[in-house]
Amino acid sequence: MVPRIVVVGGGISGLAAAHRLVELSHELHFPLQVILVESEGRVGGVIRTTGREGFMLEGGPDSFISDKPWGLALCRRIGLGSRLIGTGEAHRRSFIVSRGRLFPIPEGFYLLAPTRIWPFVSTPIFSWAGKLRMAADLILPRNNGVGILEDESLAGFVRRRLGREALERVAQPLVSGIYTANPEDLSLRATMPRFLEMEREHRSVILGMLRQRLKMRDAGKNRASGPRYGLFVSLDSGMETLVENLQSRLPADSIRLRTTVRAVGKQPSGRCWRLHLSDHSTLEADSVCLALAAFQSAQVLRGFDPSLSEMLDRIPYASTATVNLAYHREDIPHPMDGFGFVVPYVEGRPLLACTFSHIKFESRAPEKSALLRAFMGGALQPSAFDLDDAEMVRVIRENLQELLGITKEPLFTHIERHPRAMAQYRVGHLETVRKIEARLSDYATLQIAGNGISGIGIPDCIHRGETCAERILESLQKKAVSVASS
Repeated sequence: MVPRIVVVGGGISGLAAAHRLVELSHELHFPLQVILVESEGRVGGVIRTTGREGFMLEGGPDSFISDKPWGLALCRRIGLGSRLIGTGEAHRRSFIVSRGRLFPIPEGFYLLAPTRIWPFVSTPIFSWAGKLRMAADLILPRNNGVGILEDESLAGFVRRRLGREALERVAQPLVSGIYTANPEDLSLRATMPRFLEMEREHRSVILGMLRQRLKMRDAGKNRASGPRYGLFVSLDSGMETLVENLQSRLPADSIRLRTTVRAVGKQPSGRCWRLHLSDHSTLEADSVCLALAAFQSAQVLRGFDPSLSEMLDRIPYASTATVNLAYHREDIPHPMDGFGFVVPYVEGRPLLACTFSHIKFESRAPEKSALLRAFMGGALQPSAFDLDDAEMVRVIRENLQELLGITKEPLFTHIERHPRAMAQYRVGHLETVRKIEARLSDYATLQIAGNGISGIGIPDCIHRGETCAERILESLQKKAVSVASS
């Protein structure tokens, strides 16, 4: 009999898992029936591209990073390699709001620390006292306790090595742009372990950054300097191109939309899995991959394994909203000579960041037009997500008027809300994941994907989904060999 695998969840993690199963089935001549069930009326999750009046609107991520290889590798395997595009080369820089004004992020400043001296010394973002405190990292001893042997928050690490201003003025807004997290809770080991490694190997974070930059320069790759804008890639027709391509490569009858899984358990015989659906029907499977948010996986597993469910429920999520605003270019006084800006929490503004989409990637707006993407919500400002549409647009326009001088109404706005979409890797996250993986080892044919485990970016989600698919296939192959030998 042909084994049946059910993938629950049609976001990028589930699509990657289902595609990898089909791909390996063909490569290894190992027949499989793959079914992907999705509660919504479409697949893709937060990845959604909408066309309107010549503008290309991204409701979720507008790109992915290429130094994690799994996103690029998948695009190339499915024939999208020629459609990958990089960021615009003319204005590869971003800004930080400081005391109500936009200042360029110092050239060579990478997330937490500088790699070039003069841009750091000359920036008005930090006070002289703040600069001296950051420079003290060069002489501070390495820490042999918390952060080396134990987990540590990003905020604790930055304050310890670089001081309060480095945290509040740069590290917090830049990291919030990635994780929408509170740095006081965010596990550095789970999100940016390279900085812990720099402290361990070089004693000083700044010294480690400088040495890494020189090493990369000597190798012809200036990868460690600045925000590394050249590593961000997208697709010429928007990120949903990836979703559409993956969907088209799955068997036509393999995707079941508007199908919600309420619970997962075992048959009375214990041989197969049984999925209980919202229409009171059941679906049986030899293997199951839950490609859901961690709290959703917890819910469907609660009746089967309360211990595993409780571990998954420990992983919190934050909600975010993306607001696209279209303008005539002449209606924006600011030169917009960069990719956008981030807003430190200490500025007291209910805005996380804003991207100048028409500058960042080509073909996002008609000629002589501008497209801005504003972000609201996150762990530090959950109340901003709860604003109704009209109030959210009003608040954003008020801030764009103060920061960019825009007084004209936008041509249109487009809001996408993502409730509980961003996993928060709090201190202790890796220990929680270790326990989840240990518990999952009892069930060779049950796997858990999604952004709650080992990475929130598109490449990380692809990697986790494909790894789950490979583990499932390996367990089915072993089972087939065992049956054949008996």
